[in-house]
Amino acid sequence: MATDETSIKVSAAARDRLAVLAAEHGKTIRSLVEELAQGTPTQAEYAERAELARAELASALGSVPSPEAEAKARALLESLGAAQHGSQTAA
Repeated sequence: MATDETSIKVSAAARDRLAVLAAEHGKTIRSLVEELAQGTPTQAEYAERAELARAELASALGSVPSPEAEAKARALLESLGAAQHGSQTAA
């Protein structure tokens, strides 16, 4: 094993599910997990993105959205994400 590698322990059921998911995507479990780890933002990264978006809005519009407007936008984005996830799992 290379020095920059490690192993993780998961249940046999989780390993088996990862194997199925990887096979369905034409990947290895390793590449599937690495893709998930690299492609999923942390809470701090989400917060940084939100702050950058607020700064862009302030620059373009001269003001930032109210907390209420942000909450509405967040709810809309979450519902769109849930709808897309639902259509992917139904496929």
